Amino acid sequence: MIELQGDLQSRQDNSLHSKFIGDLHFTKKGVPVLIIGHHILYGKIVTLEKPFVVMSKNINTKANDSMETDQEMDMQKPKGIDYLVKAIVKKKLVFKTRPKPIIANVPRKI
Repeated sequence: MIELQGDLQSRQDNSLHSKFIGDLHFTKKGVPVLIIGHHILYGKIVTLEKPFVVMSKNINTKANDSMETDQEMDMQKPKGIDYLVKAIVKKKLVFKTRPKPIIANVPRKI
């Protein structure tokens, strides 16, 4: 889980859902570094007080052993709901500081 202070804005009015935002790296000392465009952010790893569970919801529409046509399956009501645990999140990466611009060393002509 990543926590950012502030807002992420796109140049277009598109949603950032499922889009590439930046690169996440770790230094040799374990400090998380997030690079977004021409900006770099340094963060820290924080243990959550209460872990989060990432789950997916599955709706069962047919019985396990019955063979039914597609039309019959479409008309049926859900028989049950299952929840599948995908992950347990115990730590998060917090980036509190303002982003710093990445400036490349450009040699000056004399």
